[in-house]
Amino acid sequence: MLHIVMDGSGDMPPEWMSAYDLQVVPIVIHIGEQTFLQGVNLSDEDFYRYVDENKVIPKTATPSPEQFIEVFRRIAKAGDTILSINLSSKLSGTFASARIAAQALEGEIPVVAFDSWSGSAGLAYMCREARILERLGTPLQGILDRLDFIRRNTNIMFMLDTLEYARLSGRVKALQAAVVSLLNIKPIINVREGAMELADRVRTQQRAMAYIVDAMRQRLGEQLVNVAVVHARAPEIGQMLKERVQAALNCKNMIMTNLSISVAAHLGPGTVGMIALPAGPET
Repeated sequence: MLHIVMDGSGDMPPEWMSAYDLQVVPIVIHIGEQTFLQGVNLSDEDFYRYVDENKVIPKTATPSPEQFIEVFRRIAKAGDTILSINLSSKLSGTFASARIAAQALEGEIPVVAFDSWSGSAGLAYMCREARILERLGTPLQGILDRLDFIRRNTNIMFMLDTLEYARLSGRVKALQAAVVSLLNIKPIINVREGAMELADRVRTQQRAMAYIVDAMRQRLGEQLVNVAVVHARAPEIGQMLKERVQAALNCKNMIMTNLSISVAAHLGPGTVGMIALPAGPET
């Protein structure tokens, strides 16, 4: 049997867990002296409430190799193989932890750690595709070849509502964040080959949405794609972006989901983004 595992940075509809038989290794969140596991004993609302009340961003930590080993041993039986699809190694040490765990279990459990160059719903779509292909009888190498094609052709863009969270987490200087906030400028983040970069700064939310949709349209043309719209406490804005994307792109599948708090911790509530990846004939 092939077990498919991802880390807690992935975002997906709740029903995908059972429908595609996926396992999740949660992200560690440190709040003061307490340690929580995302989605286990800390909800999204608990996280945001703490930040709102204390004006402090809790620390996020990658799952340790020991956490991966515990999950791998718990789910695997003799003859099983594990495919661990993880957040981009350029954004986190999670992939490194999964790879160390795979090396530690060599000779006991076959584990393949895969660097997605992605995160959020991009990660979830990869896991979904891997399961669909496995159920169609595709060998593991064929699945990995398809995942490699997907990661090289995935497009991810976010629009931030504010730089305040980035300021609180130390990502930008206070003065820069204050100026951007005063001018109502919306930073736009692009993810290229697994790394985040500032694509542009535009005025107003509407212009930011138009920028993202136009950029995706130019990149993708009429290509058939699977798309996810993700948001951090902004379902109304997410719905508006979703409608624009559906009108502009050739979408095979479309989902909208919450943005993982391990990502939202650095981007902030009000962040909205989209992930588009090539759709296969089966997916």
